Amino acid sequence: MTDQTMRYRRGDSLPAWLPVLLGIFTAVGPVSTDVYLPALPEMERQLHTSPGAGSATMAAWVIGLAIGQISIGPISDRFGRRWPLLIGMLGYTLGEIGCAMAPSMTFLCICRVFSAIMASAGLVVPNACIRDLTEGDESSKMMSRLIVIQGTVPILAPMLGGFALKFVDWRMIFWATAVYGGLCTLLLMTVFPETLAPQDRRDLRPISIMERYTYILRTRSFITNGLVWSFLGFVTFTYLTAAPMLFEDVFGMSPFHYGMLFGLFAICMIGASALNGQLVGRVSTGRMLFSSLGISLAGCAVLLLLALVSNYDLDPQGHIKAMFLWPLIIALVITMAPTGVIGPNSMVGALSEQSDRAGSASALAGTMQYLFGAVASALFGLMPSGTAVPMALFMAFAFVAAMGFALLRPRLPVIAEPPRHS
Repeated sequence: MTDQTMRYRRGDSLPAWLPVLLGIFTAVGPVSTDVYLPALPEMERQLHTSPGAGSATMAAWVIGLAIGQISIGPISDRFGRRWPLLIGMLGYTLGEIGCAMAPSMTFLCICRVFSAIMASAGLVVPNACIRDLTEGDESSKMMSRLIVIQGTVPILAPMLGGFALKFVDWRMIFWATAVYGGLCTLLLMTVFPETLAPQDRRDLRPISIMERYTYILRTRSFITNGLVWSFLGFVTFTYLTAAPMLFEDVFGMSPFHYGMLFGLFAICMIGASALNGQLVGRVSTGRMLFSSLGISLAGCAVLLLLALVSNYDLDPQGHIKAMFLWPLIIALVITMAPTGVIGPNSMVGALSEQSDRAGSASALAGTMQYLFGAVASALFGLMPSGTAVPMALFMAFAFVAAMGFALLRPRLPVIAEPPRHS
């Protein structure tokens, strides 16, 4: 294995392939979150469990990500970015092999927890690498490329999984993700550089870790931007939970047409993120963040109005009339597309004052977003079905909260950097 230590430093001219490589690592978590969901009924039958028991695999994954992200941050701040990411991808590969060979649902859930803990390195470390290598507008440009992957892959993954199930068994999905993890491991062993200088590494003592997280949570730039980022997770998981019910069960879309709709949203988010990258340096990140939040709020207001009207104008069978389908889709596009701009700018803001604590800060932000997403999914399960009102209300709440915290973002750093003694 070649030594790539500190091949690049902040301010260096970075190769075009490096953001792509970081994106490949970042996609591991989102791909594995829900690519297998269309296979749950078949998994339950083959593993001889009751209907609905497969949902425990998603809970296991979220628990693993929460544990992994909050742990990998301090580890990457202590030992650098490359080795924790390498070990994480290797462990993820082994975990996915275990999932593919699982003889029972309990064993599968255990493997999912392990895989998630390991895969969390792919969610945390690339963000920290960007903070190591860039700052300001350049950070926003690179973060845009990563956030578009983090935001669109969870939307595309179920479509890819459903398509794959037409040709292969559910176990092949996990074998495919294991191959993906193996490819990431190979890339880390051969071409990925270390980005954190030895003098910037932090202590791993528990008291130092607690002090670090306390400092991060006291930093106004982190807590405000981090909560914008977290409420974005609330929106995304609300959509992922609500959309299948709304478009397949209520409007009667086939899985194929629903997959096409997923693709439409992904294209819009990718386009928004690409536009964000083009505007960086010409328009301030704060203005882009507020503008995109404003557009999402406007779209959400229209979505809520349509949901309320459609709820009181049902067809004779008590279902939403078909004439509301495309207006709801358009309103949802206007609501969701700007998240491709909100994400990178809020994450850049959250890491802006963290320097050599970037790994811990990225981990904390990621954990917060997944916890917010889990809360959204759990609460949505308690809402009445057959209407778009709960989805619109959840999204409206999240975007209003995100706008409120965006308004509290500092214009200038408000907490001085402490001495580097821990």
